[in-house]
Amino acid sequence: MGSRRDFIKKTTLGAGGLALGLSAKSYGRVLGANDRIRVAFMGCGRRVGAYYESLEDPYNTELAYICDVKKSQRDKVAEDLKDQLSYTPQMTDDIREVLDDPEVDAIFNATPDHWHAPGALMAMKAGKHVYVEKPCSHNPQESELLIAAQEKFGKVVQMGNQQRSAAHTTEIIDEIHNGRIGDVYKAVAFYSNRRGEVTNRVPQDPPSDLNWELFQGPAPREAYHHNTWDYNWHWYGWKWGTAETGNNATHEVDIARWALQVDYPEQVYVDAAKQHFPDDGWTMYDTMYATFEFPDGKVINWDGKSRNGLNTYGAGRGTIIYGTEGSVFVNRSVYRLYDRDGELVREQSSGGSEQGTALGGGGSMSTQHVVNFLDTIRGTAEQQNSPIDEGAKSVHMCHLANIAYRVNKPLETDPSTGRIYDREAMGLWGREYEPGWEPKL
Repeated sequence: MGSRRDFIKKTTLGAGGLALGLSAKSYGRVLGANDRIRVAFMGCGRRVGAYYESLEDPYNTELAYICDVKKSQRDKVAEDLKDQLSYTPQMTDDIREVLDDPEVDAIFNATPDHWHAPGALMAMKAGKHVYVEKPCSHNPQESELLIAAQEKFGKVVQMGNQQRSAAHTTEIIDEIHNGRIGDVYKAVAFYSNRRGEVTNRVPQDPPSDLNWELFQGPAPREAYHHNTWDYNWHWYGWKWGTAETGNNATHEVDIARWALQVDYPEQVYVDAAKQHFPDDGWTMYDTMYATFEFPDGKVINWDGKSRNGLNTYGAGRGTIIYGTEGSVFVNRSVYRLYDRDGELVREQSSGGSEQGTALGGGGSMSTQHVVNFLDTIRGTAEQQNSPIDEGAKSVHMCHLANIAYRVNKPLETDPSTGRIYDREAMGLWGREYEPGWEPKL
């Protein structure tokens, strides 16, 4: 196994560059059976199923570890995979045990948001490649650290914005970039869901099989409250999550930014509030309309309604791109190309199995994105679909919207760096960490 790992390390340069002067196809033939990638699952919640298909034989991977801070989560994944795998992965609640194993090549980080960047940094420092779910960071400072770490350690880091690997989306984005709808000037990214009432936080002992210390990890310590470990950590304050904008806007805002070919805005405005179930445990906004203005006159809007299921734009989620000669509607399942008169010119389905606003899961789009990550590690991908320096720009827009909401004022930002001019708002650029857990290069 040592020689196999050495071979992969020596023949992977940075984010997938080829060594030995070989073409991608020749490189793939030379590797043959020696290119098996040993992976670990870090976090076994709703997204972990999106990685299962990549464990099938054609993808030449081995699941070395199942890691989660809650035993029932680890056990569920082991049960899910018992008929798929001919071997038994190791089980642990501590990612540090995984990172100490030199035979692990890559980490799939599907933890709560506060663990995304710190876990990815720890993995890169240990010599691992990282697939990190969105948002890749809890705050802008962590995004800066992630990008710097990728450059320093030369590992492949891919964010889980899986629509970047969807063939139908790539097709229409290429057409947009080639002028199919003229000069693009605006995009509206949207999400509507019917999330219900959230239980109020009540102090209690943590579940018996939960390692509450490791769940908190980089976050400052507090006593456990009912249901924090499960999905509702998203809504229980800013310690763990990044609200709905970090949770879901990342996907559609990413498509909007990709289509408009913009990086950082110069102005950010938000209209956001908690509009539903005023006495429940949800502690931040559940409704947001954000506007991002860019130096070249382009605009991106985010229309997020977490608890109002009206499909304002004809679907639960998606992105509409406007150009001088037409428009495009695109989501995970379809794109529709319209001329300037609003007449449908062409409709193309993804033909895939991943769409909508249902929690977690996976599908063909996620598998394609994961395989792109694996092939980038091997050096056989034509390109990496979501390198971390690109994914972090879309996440940064979500952070800016959240910061504007929290300080209750518009933001002016440096369009070359994304940094905020307002001193109060810059106070939210980073966060407080539990002593000894501060993420560092």
